[in-house]
Amino acid sequence: MRHKVSLKGALVVSFVLASFVPAAYGERESAVVVSVKDGDTLRIIFRGKSELIRLIGIDAPESKRNRKAYRDSARRLNDVHTIVAQGKMATRFVRGLVKNGDRIEIEFDVETRDRYGRLLGYVYLADGRMLNDVIIRSGYATPLTIPPNVRYADRFLASYRYAREHNLGLWE
Repeated sequence: MRHKVSLKGALVVSFVLASFVPAAYGERESAVVVSVKDGDTLRIIFRGKSELIRLIGIDAPESKRNRKAYRDSARRLNDVHTIVAQGKMATRFVRGLVKNGDRIEIEFDVETRDRYGRLLGYVYLADGRMLNDVIIRSGYATPLTIPPNVRYADRFLASYRYAREHNLGLWE
């Protein structure tokens, strides 16, 4: 038995699928910033929907006392108070770069979402700079390479070394 598919039905299916499929590898899509959650996470409007986006390849200190802040405290041999203070500094730095209502562009890597359902992306500011790299190069985050999303790992490592060598941001 053959089924007829109407043009209207095919267009609806295409539209629905397009809303779940990210841009092709290396291409960028636009979004609007709603707020800066912390030093490595933004709330955005993407494809008409409110989403969290985690910046790929970076790890800013936690800006609140939570499990990760305590884990980082034990791992780095810093007290939680220091980590949270650094996280608040990183958040303020990012808020100085990205304002509510700003248009940004997102570039995806191999994976488009993390295990928490957040988008994963490289975010580009209106002036063309990559936010992920600016944060590391300014000394407010460290590289965090999680395969398979490794496209800019070498760039982020070089930016981290630059920030450390020049005592920038949290490395003052």
